[in-house]
Amino acid sequence: MNSRLYKLLKIGQSIWLDNISRSLIKSGELKSLIEKGVRGVTSNPTIFEKAILSSNDYDEQIQSLISKGLKSEEILEELMVEDIKEACDIFRTVFEETNGNDGFVSIEVNPLLAYETEKTIEAVKRIWQKINRPNLMVKIPATKEGLKAIEQSIADGINVNVTLIFSIERYKEVAEAYIKGIERRLSKGEDIKNVNSVASVFVSRIDTLVDNEIVKLINQGKPELTKYLGKAAVANTKLLYQEFKKIFFDERFKKLSEAGAKIQRPLWASTSTKNPMYSQLLYVDELFAPHTVNTLPPKTLEIMMEESIVEDRIEKNLDDARKLIDDLKSLGIDFNQIFEKLEKDGVKAFEVSYLNLLSSLEQKVKILQMLEN
Repeated sequence: MNSRLYKLLKIGQSIWLDNISRSLIKSGELKSLIEKGVRGVTSNPTIFEKAILSSNDYDEQIQSLISKGLKSEEILEELMVEDIKEACDIFRTVFEETNGNDGFVSIEVNPLLAYETEKTIEAVKRIWQKINRPNLMVKIPATKEGLKAIEQSIADGINVNVTLIFSIERYKEVAEAYIKGIERRLSKGEDIKNVNSVASVFVSRIDTLVDNEIVKLINQGKPELTKYLGKAAVANTKLLYQEFKKIFFDERFKKLSEAGAKIQRPLWASTSTKNPMYSQLLYVDELFAPHTVNTLPPKTLEIMMEESIVEDRIEKNLDDARKLIDDLKSLGIDFNQIFEKLEKDGVKAFEVSYLNLLSSLEQKVKILQMLEN
C-alpha cells in the first residue's frame, strides 16, 4: 500500500479515483490502484465521454447492442452500466473488508433530469435495480429539485452520492435530506445500516469564479487584494466541514447512529488545480480530515501519492478562513450569486458532455453499421 494513502486511512480520509474506462478495468490498473490504497471510484458524463470516444474498447459491445435493435441512448446506458458493474465487482473486496464503509463506485443519473424531481427518482431507482450491486452509489445533483429526490432515494434504501454542492447553506439542506430519508426508513422499521451516502463538495471551481472577481478589483487599482487569490475555496470548505461536524455529531443524529445509521461523509470533488500558478495539491493537502473522502483525477492522484505531506490540517486557521470570507464579502463579492452560477454551470457542463457523447455515439453507430453492411 502507498505510504501516504495508508497514513490518510489512519486519519480517516478515503481516496477515490475520479476516472473510469474499460481499459482501466481490463488492464488490471484498477486492481493495482486498490492495492495501493484507493478506496472507490467516481464517474460523470465528461469522464465517460473521454473513455468511450477516445478508444475502440467499446466497439464490440456497441455492435452487439446495434444487432439487438437498441437506440443510441439505450446503447450509451448499457456501455456505462457494464463498466460500473465491473468496477463494483472489483471493489467488492474493499466494500466487504470495510464492513460496507468504502469500496463504492458512482454513476451519474441522466444530467438532463437535474431539475425534474419525479423523473430523477424514477431514473435513480431504475439504475439501482439494473446494476444491482450493494457498493453502487447513484449520483444526484444538489439542485433544489434534487433535494427531494435525494431524500426519497435514501428512504428507498439507495446509496446516493450527492453532487455539485458549493455553498454551506446547500450542504446543510443536503445533509437534512439524507437524515430525513434515514428517519423515514427507521420509522418503518426498515434497514438503515446498509444505506450509504456522500455529499460531494466541488472545491476548485469556487476559486475560479472568486478569483475572477478579485482580479477585477485589482485591475481597478487595488493590488493589495492579490493576497486573497486562490484562498476562497479552501476557506469555504473548511467552514463547511465545521457544519458537517455540528450536524452529524449532535443529539439528533446520535440517536440514528446508535440505531445503525452511517454518517454522510463529505467528499471533496473538483480537486485538480485549474490555475497553473497554484500548487497541484492545493485542494488535496489542505483538506485532509477525518470522516471524509477526496476523489482525485489520475494525474493529481499520482502527484499526491508521491509528494503529499499527510497531516490533519482542516481544523487549522479557522478564524483566518472566516475572516477571509467576511473580507471578500465586504469587498462586494456576492457568494450567493457565485454559488448559484457554479451550480447552473455544473449542471450545464454535464448536460453538454452527455449530449456530445450521445451525438458522437450516434455517428459511431452509423460507421459501425456501414462497416457491417
